[in-house]
Amino acid sequence: MAVLKFDEVAFEEVRPGLKRKIIHLDQLMTVLLDFTDGPWDEAEPPHSHPHEQTSYIAAGEVIFYCEGEPDQHLKAGDMFFVPSGKAHSIKLLTPYARLVDSFTPLRQDFLAG
Repeated sequence: MAVLKFDEVAFEEVRPGLKRKIIHLDQLMTVLLDFTDGPWDEAEPPHSHPHEQTSYIAAGEVIFYCEGEPDQHLKAGDMFFVPSGKAHSIKLLTPYARLVDSFTPLRQDFLAG
């Protein structure tokens, strides 16, 4: 059984204000994201990817933007999904937020480097 114990695995700094921890199988990836640079005046630039994505807001509040959908104000306990190829983004509304994202297939771009 594969286990990632929170206190035993260091965060990877993606950029100032964003760090992550990753666990994955061959076709499924879960990513813990901690944002510490909010609130933001603007949303992140929209992006898309071929992966299907689900996200759980574990802490904080965000506005979720998804192509063709109304903007959604989400808080801890809420979830969203993103179909393959859809442009999407978030705007952090609180000083801190934790998101738990799952992707299939794997985000190889997250593993490179």
